[in-house]
Amino acid sequence: MKKLFFAVAAVCAMGLASCSTITSGSGMGILYTGVTEGQIATANPVGNKVGTSKTTGVLGLVSIGDASIQTAANSAGIKKISHVDVKKMSVLGLFATYSTVVYGE
Repeated sequence: MKKLFFAVAAVCAMGLASCSTITSGSGMGILYTGVTEGQIATANPVGNKVGTSKTTGVLGLVSIGDASIQTAANSAGIKKISHVDVKKMSVLGLFATYSTVVYGE
Protein backbone atom coordinates (compact mmCIF):
# COMPACT_ATOMS: atom_id res chain seq x y z
CA MET A 1 0.00 0.00 0.00
CA LYS A 2 2.84 2.39 0.85
CA LYS A 3 4.53 1.73 -2.50
CA LEU A 4 1.31 2.50 -4.36
CA PHE A 5 0.87 5.74 -2.40
CA PHE A 6 4.41 6.89 -3.18
CA ALA A 7 4.04 5.95 -6.84
CA VAL A 8 0.83 7.98 -7.13
CA ALA A 9 2.44 10.91 -5.29
CA ALA A 10 5.44 10.80 -7.65
CA VAL A 11 3.22 10.80 -10.74
CA CYS A 12 1.21 13.75 -9.36
CA ALA A 13 4.40 15.68 -8.60
CA MET A 14 5.70 15.12 -12.14
CA GLY A 15 2.36 16.21 -13.57
CA LEU A 16 2.38 19.42 -11.57
CA ALA A 17 5.95 20.14 -12.62
CA SER A 18 4.77 20.57 -16.21
CA CYS A 19 2.38 23.43 -15.42
CA SER A 20 2.84 26.87 -17.01
CA THR A 21 5.80 28.39 -15.26
CA ILE A 22 8.15 31.13 -16.27
CA THR A 23 11.60 31.54 -14.84
CA SER A 24 13.41 34.82 -14.52
CA GLY A 25 16.78 36.10 -13.43
CA SER A 26 15.32 37.07 -10.07
CA GLY A 27 13.68 33.71 -9.50
CA MET A 28 10.16 32.41 -9.85
CA GLY A 29 7.27 32.87 -7.48
CA ILE A 30 5.20 29.78 -6.76
CA LEU A 31 1.96 31.75 -6.39
CA TYR A 32 2.67 34.67 -8.71
CA THR A 33 5.48 35.88 -10.93
CA GLY A 34 5.39 39.33 -12.50
CA VAL A 35 8.75 40.64 -13.70
CA THR A 36 10.17 42.89 -16.40
CA GLU A 37 13.71 42.27 -17.59
CA GLY A 38 15.90 44.22 -19.99
CA GLN A 39 17.15 42.00 -22.79
CA ILE A 40 18.84 43.97 -25.57
CA ALA A 41 20.22 47.51 -25.84
CA THR A 42 21.62 49.12 -29.00
CA ALA A 43 23.47 52.35 -29.79
CA ASN A 44 20.30 53.78 -31.37
CA PRO A 45 18.66 56.67 -29.50
CA VAL A 46 15.54 55.95 -27.45
CA GLY A 47 12.53 56.62 -29.64
CA ASN A 48 8.95 57.48 -28.81
CA LYS A 49 7.40 54.31 -30.29
CA VAL A 50 6.63 51.18 -28.27
CA GLY A 51 5.60 47.86 -29.81
CA THR A 52 4.55 44.67 -28.07
CA SER A 53 4.07 41.01 -28.91
CA LYS A 54 2.89 38.22 -26.60
CA THR A 55 2.44 34.50 -26.04
CA THR A 56 0.01 32.90 -23.61
CA GLY A 57 0.26 29.47 -21.98
CA VAL A 58 -2.32 27.46 -20.06
CA LEU A 59 -1.44 24.54 -17.74
CA GLY A 60 1.79 23.93 -19.61
CA LEU A 61 -0.33 22.10 -22.18
CA VAL A 62 -1.11 24.85 -24.70
CA SER A 63 0.94 27.89 -25.61
CA ILE A 64 -0.02 30.23 -28.43
CA GLY A 65 1.14 33.54 -29.78
CA ASP A 66 4.15 35.26 -31.31
CA ALA A 67 6.45 37.09 -28.91
CA SER A 68 9.17 37.81 -31.46
CA ILE A 69 11.05 41.09 -31.60
CA GLN A 70 10.10 41.53 -35.27
CA THR A 71 6.37 41.21 -34.53
CA ALA A 72 6.65 43.72 -31.67
CA ALA A 73 8.60 46.19 -33.83
CA ASN A 74 6.15 45.83 -36.74
CA SER A 75 3.16 46.44 -34.44
CA ALA A 76 4.40 50.00 -33.81
CA GLY A 77 6.18 50.64 -37.12
CA ILE A 78 9.61 50.69 -35.47
CA LYS A 79 12.53 50.71 -37.92
CA LYS A 80 15.38 51.46 -35.48
CA ILE A 81 15.26 49.52 -32.21
CA SER A 82 16.82 51.19 -29.16
CA HIS A 83 16.14 48.48 -26.59
CA VAL A 84 13.99 45.44 -25.83
CA ASP A 85 12.37 44.38 -22.56
CA VAL A 86 10.64 41.12 -21.68
CA LYS A 87 7.67 40.91 -19.31
CA LYS A 88 6.89 37.57 -17.68
CA MET A 89 3.79 36.73 -15.68
CA SER A 90 2.57 33.47 -14.17
CA VAL A 91 -0.31 32.73 -11.78
CA LEU A 92 -0.15 29.51 -9.76
CA GLY A 93 1.54 27.79 -12.69
CA LEU A 94 -1.87 27.60 -14.36
CA PHE A 95 -1.72 30.66 -16.61
CA ALA A 96 1.36 32.37 -18.01
CA THR A 97 2.20 35.18 -20.44
CA TYR A 98 5.49 36.19 -22.04
CA SER A 99 5.57 39.63 -23.67
CA THR A 100 8.29 41.31 -25.71
CA VAL A 101 8.33 45.11 -25.59
CA VAL A 102 10.38 46.95 -28.24
CA TYR A 103 11.29 50.65 -28.02
CA GLY A 104 12.61 52.76 -30.89
CA GLU A 105 11.93 55.04 -33.84
